[in-house]
Amino acid sequence: MPKSRILIADDNVPNVELLEAYLADVDCDIAIAYDGQQTLDQVARSQPDLILLDIMMPKLSGFEVCKKVKQDPATRNVMVLMVTALNEPGDIERAVAAGCDDFLSKPINKHELLKRVANMLKLRHVTDELERLRRYIDGVEASG
Repeated sequence: MPKSRILIADDNVPNVELLEAYLADVDCDIAIAYDGQQTLDQVARSQPDLILLDIMMPKLSGFEVCKKVKQDPATRNVMVLMVTALNEPGDIERAVAAGCDDFLSKPINKHELLKRVANMLKLRHVTDELERLRRYIDGVEASG
């Protein structure tokens, strides 16, 4: 299985460093973005498997970034884990409406983060494999 790619998107450097430290034992490549537009640029450039996405960022909010990622056919299968200090029911509803796959409130519990990351990466790889099989079957049916 190829190495997973995780994008950490947060405008707060200490938060980024903490998430990087928590992910140190995960076999993955990590990219960083410090605002919403950088996040979209990184998604287009590196095609991450998972985005750890802060909501309150400059230029574009995490809600806006998530919505754009999920609306684009090229990136809609990227898993999005919203990581935020916002934890009101309305915030969770907005995150879900934007298309996020899971939601984690700060302060981050390392074990909870690692379990969710592992589950989301596993789901992403299974989804990718199903997509490859679907394309193969479509090709076989088209040529038969």
